[in-house]
Amino acid sequence: PVYAFFKADPVYQLIDGRPCHVFTCAAAHCRNPTNAVRRYLDTKDSNSTSGLRKHAEKCWGAEALKAAQSAADANTVRSSGILASGSFSGAIDKIFERLGKGRVTYSHRAHTKVESRAECVRWVAESLRPVGIVGDRGFLSIAKTGRPDHYIPSPSTVSRDLKNSFVKCRTRIAKYLQEYDGALSFATDAWTSPNHRAYVAFTVHLEHNGVPLSLLLDFVEVPR
Repeated sequence: PVYAFFKADPVYQLIDGRPCHVFTCAAAHCRNPTNAVRRYLDTKDSNSTSGLRKHAEKCWGAEALKAAQSAADANTVRSSGILASGSFSGAIDKIFERLGKGRVTYSHRAHTKVESRAECVRWVAESLRPVGIVGDRGFLSIAKTGRPDHYIPSPSTVSRDLKNSFVKCRTRIAKYLQEYDGALSFATDAWTSPNHRAYVAFTVHLEHNGVPLSLLLDFVEVPR
């Protein structure tokens, strides 16, 4: 499965008279000093993949490598969606699931490309920020100083990811409510904003794992 993190066809070379296979990293932005791994064929461990695994873990992240190791082969990994755009894809909602409540801790490992996208979606959604904030000069200075190659998604990418996350979240909530084995309490509220626009909100209230949960189902403007 580790071969999935590298381009499909390794290159055969003679280096100082020694035969070897050269595997080129498939990531769009390789995090290693070199984007290739040499595996010499004249050694007893010529079939070892330890060097490839070390490269993949540093470039793609331990989570991606662990997820790939459970697959049957490289083709299965490539077709499963584990990899995308040169970084650990998983699904953005899966990355959200890893961000639990409680004390905030920070990893010494930089975010992968898709983790950075997920963090930006979570940030603009939770903090009610415009998607254009990721292109702000001050934010980019803070994020990239000391690591200029660190990936920050463009506002259009954040906007697209935000919409896709919303669609998946809405589908997931709908399925959960339809299968919920218990009472659902619905509520509605209407009000007029200071600029004389009228709105109506619809919410559902339930118990999830022993914790009261309130979800906003819809928020619409009343035409007149």
